Amino acid sequence: MPRPVILFTNGWTDVPLADLASRAADWGYAGLELCCWGDHFEVQRSLSESDYVSQKLDLLSGHDLQVPVLSNHRTGQAVCDPIDIRHKAILPEYVWGDGKPTGVRQRAAEEMAATFQAAQKLGASVVGGFTGSPLWSYVAGYPGPTPEIIAAGLQDFVKLWAPVLDVARDEGVKFAFEVHPGQIAFDLYSTEVVLDALHGRPEFGFTFDPSHLHWQGIDPIEFVRRFGDRIFHVHVKDAVLTLNGRAGVLNGYLPSGDPRRGWQFRSPGRGGIDWEGVIRALNEVGYTGPLAVEYHDRGMDREAGAREACEFVKRLDFEPATPVGGAAFK
Repeated sequence: MPRPVILFTNGWTDVPLADLASRAADWGYAGLELCCWGDHFEVQRSLSESDYVSQKLDLLSGHDLQVPVLSNHRTGQAVCDPIDIRHKAILPEYVWGDGKPTGVRQRAAEEMAATFQAAQKLGASVVGGFTGSPLWSYVAGYPGPTPEIIAAGLQDFVKLWAPVLDVARDEGVKFAFEVHPGQIAFDLYSTEVVLDALHGRPEFGFTFDPSHLHWQGIDPIEFVRRFGDRIFHVHVKDAVLTLNGRAGVLNGYLPSGDPRRGWQFRSPGRGGIDWEGVIRALNEVGYTGPLAVEYHDRGMDREAGAREACEFVKRLDFEPATPVGGAAFK
């Protein structure tokens, strides 16, 4: 059976969930990956109000929408980041508090632990998100880090995330960390390092978003083949390199959508990713979870784009041969 195509609500938090659910159903989506900001989902209310989760589920089921994934990227970012004023804009007020870094990180970790409890109540088997990173400033920075600095940063990451992952384990919910620039892991080699630091904890895996690999020059298919058993979730978002000799693959100081940038996100099928190869690779590793459209194309009307993206993914996806290889062709 084809994988369900769902919509990640990250780019739609300006739209009330009741309105977005109606639109998503009309566009053809089978469900939503709910983000924990805006009115889409509030972690603390889900734990303190007895009817909060049931009301959300009733709303979505009224449109025949499932919720297999709950995502809390913003709060996850603050768990092991060096905290500064940028984080205030993305965190709930009760997590930001007085803004003192140690307290912010601890409250962010507690909120992420609560997110796994909320996901269990919601019936979502996966929580997606970021981790933040105490090491990212060294990746392209000067002076470069010593091995001791890298080891200390990884130790800091494990110390802060281990209690959160304990809750994930106890709740029976997987953490699908999105490998991404700015995070503790951003390519294949850094991902291997992080898995080793966590001693391969089974509840820790990945949200595979090929767009964030493609614009770095990394082959997304190689990532799938290397970490296939750890891919707990998939984002469908395209990207295109627009290198003209003036900008590179770093973000620089230019906002998303600025034509001077060296790369841009695109609506699925309108960028440079080999989606046929991606689907075949996901089939090879046995991924059967949802395909979540994360819509981020500053050059296209998002409602038309969201509908087109759903249709594109449904046309793109196909089931693997059974048995593998196709006995009829032997």
